[in-house]
Amino acid sequence: MVDTAADQASVASPAKRQGGLGLSSKTIERIMPWAVVISLFLVWELAVRIFDFPQFILPAPSVIFESMWQWRVPIIDNAAQTAMTTVVGIGNAIVIGLETGYHVGSYSLIYNGFYPVLIGFNSIPKVAVVPILVIWFGIGTVPAIITAFLISFFPILVNVATGIATVEQELKDVLRALGASNRDIIVKVGIPRSLPYFFASLKIAITVAFVGSIIAETVASNKGIGHLMIQASSRFEVPLVFAGLLVTAIMGVVMYVVATFVERRMTGWATRSMDGSMGSS
Repeated sequence: MVDTAADQASVASPAKRQGGLGLSSKTIERIMPWAVVISLFLVWELAVRIFDFPQFILPAPSVIFESMWQWRVPIIDNAAQTAMTTVVGIGNAIVIGLETGYHVGSYSLIYNGFYPVLIGFNSIPKVAVVPILVIWFGIGTVPAIITAFLISFFPILVNVATGIATVEQELKDVLRALGASNRDIIVKVGIPRSLPYFFASLKIAITVAFVGSIIAETVASNKGIGHLMIQASSRFEVPLVFAGLLVTAIMGVVMYVVATFVERRMTGWATRSMDGSMGSS
């Protein structure tokens, strides 16, 4: 009995020590991203000070934050413009990408016929399209919205079409034997199956959509973070340029977190089924 109690105490002691630290695994997971970001800025600050980089080449984070506060009013104004154009571009890409992906993935003839065209279209650098958009729509918001749309439309379309088109033929045969039509199979099996593909593509589209907006704003806009960065670089205000990059990164992270939150609410069944299969194995 004494030995058993001692063994239990020795087994329980690591758990007590872990509880004494007050950090669970979930708490550590939540802290880690912040710790990594803070460490990155600290290393950046130390490197600039140790190697004495000129401010016009690589400003320290402290200088960048100071510039963000100094120029906070124009930064907020231009960031709102960039966020608006990006959200509108992604919103249109989601609607049109889901609709087009549904039709392309539902019919193998359309899927095989249009796939090379889609690959070729996506291979065109979107920055080369911006001058054409300027000729068609003029300088302003519209070219930035269309560029954000074009650069984020392709991954959504392809992933949704792939999710629908890759439903197993055996499963289709079983459902047809039970009286399901092709539309029933697509709506009740294909679309739910494509949701994980869709959200994976959406998280990619969010990041690249900001690239499209910034590119268009640097070329053909009189407002936005891209326009602000071009003006700042022409005046050699490099900290303001980095401030624009940092604000863009923050907006991208916020939209990514929102997409991840929605994904967990809508595709939790896929995660649970994956965890169950791993546990059973």
